[in-house]
Amino acid sequence: MSTYMPSQLEITRKWFVLDANGQTLGRLSTQAARVLSGKNSPKYTPFMDMGDHVIVLNAEKIRLTGLKSQQKMYRRYTGFPGGLREESFVRLLDRRPEKIVEQAVKGMLPKSKLGRQMATKLKVYRGDKHPHEAQKPEALAIVL
Repeated sequence: MSTYMPSQLEITRKWFVLDANGQTLGRLSTQAARVLSGKNSPKYTPFMDMGDHVIVLNAEKIRLTGLKSQQKMYRRYTGFPGGLREESFVRLLDRRPEKIVEQAVKGMLPKSKLGRQMATKLKVYRGDKHPHEAQKPEALAIVL
């Protein structure tokens, strides 16, 4: 008996929509990362990109539990001496809420070429409008 090995031609990618309105950041991110990596599919293969596309709407309405919304800091390094930049969760939520969700989901994907390829299938939008109606996305319920 041989092991089933899917080919790239057999992979059919679906589109799913997640609504972030009132959702907790971590729970939403794990669901999105699971779909992006293909772990929700019975044909899941760890070394292949088997995942589907995920659209996250209402990124500005995401929430954190406890005191994390006041304490959480996002840091990035510019590459220059003394170039460590810090921004609080509240300020980044006002300025670029899409970045918060993208960074949380990408942190849950593999840190490799495969993970970067999976992350390209993530689309995050502020508000409830998106330009992917032609792909006929299905609503994905958050399982708590």
